[in-house]
Amino acid sequence: MEITPDTIVIWQHGPFLLNATIVFTWLVMVLLSLGSWLITRKLSTDIRISRWQNVLEVVVEGINNEIRDISRQKPDRYLPFVGTIFLFVALSNIFSIVPGYRPPTGSLSTTAALAICVFVAVPVYGIIQQGFSNYFKQYIKPTVLMLPFNIISELSRTLALAIRLFGNIMSGTVIAAMMLAIAPLFFPVVMQALGLIIGLMQAYIFAILSMVYIAAGTGARYRKGEGNHKHGA
Repeated sequence: MEITPDTIVIWQHGPFLLNATIVFTWLVMVLLSLGSWLITRKLSTDIRISRWQNVLEVVVEGINNEIRDISRQKPDRYLPFVGTIFLFVALSNIFSIVPGYRPPTGSLSTTAALAICVFVAVPVYGIIQQGFSNYFKQYIKPTVLMLPFNIISELSRTLALAIRLFGNIMSGTVIAAMMLAIAPLFFPVVMQALGLIIGLMQAYIFAILSMVYIAAGTGARYRKGEGNHKHGA
C-alpha cells in the first residue's frame, strides 16, 4: 500500500514522470476552474436563483464571516486567497471517496506548497495593510533580541501547517485501508462518510489557521478596539 500519492507513478519517460500527486492536483484545479466558470457565468440578482448559485453564495458568505470575525476587517481583500485554499483542500479531500483517487493533500509536497503560499501571503498582506517599515517592526518587538525568535516562529508554524494537513490526510488513508482489509463489506460506507467529514474539517482548519496568521501579520491583534470602526466590519 502506498502511503503517499508521490510514490504512485502514472506515466514515465526517461527522467520525466507523472505521479498521482501531480495528476490529481491538476484534476482538482481543472474542476475548480470549470465549476467556477459554469456557476458564475449566469449569476442572477432575481429572487429565484439556481441551486448552484445558492450553494456558492452560502459558501462565500460563510468564508466572509469567518474572515471578518478573525481579522476585524472587510473580507474582500482576503477572500480570493483564503477561499481558494479552502476550496482546493476541501475538494481534494472530498474526492477521496472516489475509487482509485488519491488526495494530493496526502503528499507532503502539496501541503508544503500550500503552507509556503501562506508564508508568502502573510508579509504581502502585512505590508499592504501597515506599510513596509511598520510591518517589519513587529519582528523586533519588544526588543531587537526577539528578531531571531520571531523568524524561527514564522518558519516553524509554516512547517507545522504543512505537516498537520499531510499527517491527518495520510493517516486517514492508512486507517481506511486497514479497516477495509478487516471488514471489506461494512467499513467502506462508514469510512466514506467519515472521510467526507474529516476532509471538510481539515480544509476548514487549514483555511482558518491561514487567516489567523495573515490577520496577525496585518496587525489586527494590535487594533482590537479599532477594527469595527476603522474597517466597517
